[in-house]
Amino acid sequence: MSDASSLKNQFLIAMPGLDDGLFDHSVTLMCEHNGDGALGLVINRPTDVRLATMLTHLEIAHEALKDTNAILYWGGPVAPQRGFVIHDTTSAWESCLQLADDLYITTSRDILDAIGRGEGPAHYLVALGYAGWGAGQLDDEIRNNAWLNSPFDPALLFSRPPDERWRAATELLGFDARYLSSIAGHA
Repeated sequence: MSDASSLKNQFLIAMPGLDDGLFDHSVTLMCEHNGDGALGLVINRPTDVRLATMLTHLEIAHEALKDTNAILYWGGPVAPQRGFVIHDTTSAWESCLQLADDLYITTSRDILDAIGRGEGPAHYLVALGYAGWGAGQLDDEIRNNAWLNSPFDPALLFSRPPDERWRAATELLGFDARYLSSIAGHA
C-alpha cells in the first residue's frame, strides 16, 4: 500500500447503513493503515467515566488537573483496557507517535502523570480501546460503502462536542450528512 492510499491521519466516517451497534455514526481517527491492517480511535463515543476517576484508580495525583470535567472515550472494541492519549503537542513522552504536524498519540503513563500535574498538552482526548482491521479488511469495507474518509481537522477533534463530530466530519467533505443514504446504486 502506498502512502497516497493510506488513511493514516484521516477521519473514517461511518455511513448511515453501518448500524452494527458499535460503529453506528462513528468518527474514527486513523492512526495506522498499511498492508498489514489498520488501527484507529473512535473520537465521538464519550463514556460516563471522568478522567479524574481513572487517574485516582491508577493512583496518579491529579490535584492540578486543568479540566476536571474531562471524560474518557470508547476508542474501539479491541483491548478496552489499553489507554491512548491523542494530543496536540509533544514532549519527551516514553511512547509517543507523531501522526502529523501537531498531532500525536501516546500510550505511556508519563503523559497521564503530566496531565494530572497540569503540565500536559493543551488539547487531548483519552480513549480506552481501539478499532482494528486485518490486512485488506478496511479496504473491503470501504468498497462495500460502509465508510467515508475525510481529512483530519484539529478543531473537529479538540473543539467540537462529541455529538456534533459525525456531522461535522461529513461537512469536511462538502455535504450535509442528513442527505446521506444507506442505499447505494450501481450503474
